Amino acid sequence: MSNYLNEYLITGGSGMVGKSFEKLLPDAVFISSGDYDLRKNSQVSEMFEKYKPQKVIHLASRVGGVLANMTHLGEFYYDNIMINTNVLENCRVHGVEKVISCLSTCIYPDKVIYPLTEEQIHNGPPHVSNYTYAYTQRMIEIQSKAYREQYGCNFICISPNNLFGKYDNFDLENSHVIPAIIRKIYDAKKENKGVTFWGDGSPLREFTYVDDIPEICLFLMDNYDSSDAINIGNTGEISIKEIVNKVSHYFNFDNEVQWDKSKPNGQFRKPSDNSKLLSLGWDESKYSNFDDSLDETCRWFEKNYPNIRGIK
Repeated sequence: MSNYLNEYLITGGSGMVGKSFEKLLPDAVFISSGDYDLRKNSQVSEMFEKYKPQKVIHLASRVGGVLANMTHLGEFYYDNIMINTNVLENCRVHGVEKVISCLSTCIYPDKVIYPLTEEQIHNGPPHVSNYTYAYTQRMIEIQSKAYREQYGCNFICISPNNLFGKYDNFDLENSHVIPAIIRKIYDAKKENKGVTFWGDGSPLREFTYVDDIPEICLFLMDNYDSSDAINIGNTGEISIKEIVNKVSHYFNFDNEVQWDKSKPNGQFRKPSDNSKLLSLGWDESKYSNFDDSLDETCRWFEKNYPNIRGIK
């Protein structure tokens, strides 16, 4: 008789990535910060004793924008180290068969050779703006490797690129590119005014629709057994200006769009390499169509406004 009570437990279950698993894994146990304080080992142990998961998808972390990252360095480091250590240690103690931990591309060094390949992760310090968070993310991979070598734990780490989709954070101070564009254009449309973006819109970025992550994770549950991190993002590139045009078209926004070229563009390209994932047999055609995914995100935003994360 199996010692397991539930097949899947997902930490960070109320976040954007966690919510994306609800359709594919409706019977999973979804854990949010209101359920257990993952910084406290006693509560994490209690959680594992109660649910007895066979597999864990670890998405929980404490994150913030640039200002929060720079202001609360010690808090972010402590909280994330404790969350990750407690979750992985209890996975070991309670005999979890397999764990997938989700990392961020911030783990890569500030000075790196593009495209981003997994072997470069530890080749230098991360960007100073969020270095404590980035180091705690790197330590997940280190802990996973150490536990594999000493205890035989099957813990793996995934690194998606720029995620977007439903349940994202639309706070203009803390949000990423796509939710910020959607929010600014929607607000400008509502207030019947123009909108201004930094730079000239030419930089290219890769984006992965969040609803693709669950299927990739289940694929890796069956096909990947190394603690070396693996890039899983869609490598198709699109310019910031093209995204602005597409969001403007969706909302029928025809007021003036200005580009403030006195402000920085940022790096022109930040390409990543997902060849390791493709070599395992993942079909690149399974990534969601960008235009359809962007429309779906805009539709969700419009339907749920203003009851959306990051909107006061």
